[in-house]
Amino acid sequence: MAQRVFGLHAVRSLLERSPARVSLLLALESRADGRMQAILELAEKANVPVRRVARTELDERVPGVSHQGVVAEMAVAAALSENELPQFLDGLGKPPLLLILDGVQDPHNLGACLRSADAAGVDAVILPKDRSAPLNATARKVACGAAETVPVVRVTNLARTLRTIRDAGVWLYGAAGEARQALYDVDLSGPVALVLGGEGKGLRRLTREHCDALMAIPLAGSVSSLNVSVATGVCLFEARRQRAVAAGRAHSPSGNSAGGPAV
Repeated sequence: MAQRVFGLHAVRSLLERSPARVSLLLALESRADGRMQAILELAEKANVPVRRVARTELDERVPGVSHQGVVAEMAVAAALSENELPQFLDGLGKPPLLLILDGVQDPHNLGACLRSADAAGVDAVILPKDRSAPLNATARKVACGAAETVPVVRVTNLARTLRTIRDAGVWLYGAAGEARQALYDVDLSGPVALVLGGEGKGLRRLTREHCDALMAIPLAGSVSSLNVSVATGVCLFEARRQRAVAAGRAHSPSGNSAGGPAV
């Protein structure tokens, strides 16, 4: 089965990171500016076949979207299965940083979350198979190449997967607006999974019950909540900041950071 990635930035990122996965590049025959030329040069360097086509063909390949005159066709990467997750975590050789999205249904939000996950150094993103956005062309475009670099695990039973992750020694922290503990008071420097809910309803009850603790992002304005992709970015980069600080302490004589709930 082929997957399509479209848009100048997304296609360029794909050719830079995973050119071997691209089986065909379709480029608008009437576009010859610098950004298009850079993409064509990357394709030539990677020996990717290129076809210059009319806009009507691109519109037919990815209908109803702004493709910016370029579409890449690629084979779908083999996803990491939920059965392989324990072995994957054990083989990382470092404290895992995981992102779990409980019911994000907008492909734009999913793509934005994947982009933040890639930038923050997340080891894997875990999604339920039901009530979750597909990793389609729209999500891939918004992800700007992150969908091809961050392992995505689709699971049948999220609650069971959360138990598996806990059994592997990973702390589960759920983001909830009503939580009494602030994000910045939680130790995210060790093996952690950040769990965020979908648009509108947030975390489901069973998901909350499987979390070790809930945390909230302190808000100073009049809004009561953040978009899930924004909240994901805030949480991930606080984890990244803490882990960088902990790594610095680890190289000092008194450095020590184990992770786990704040006390």
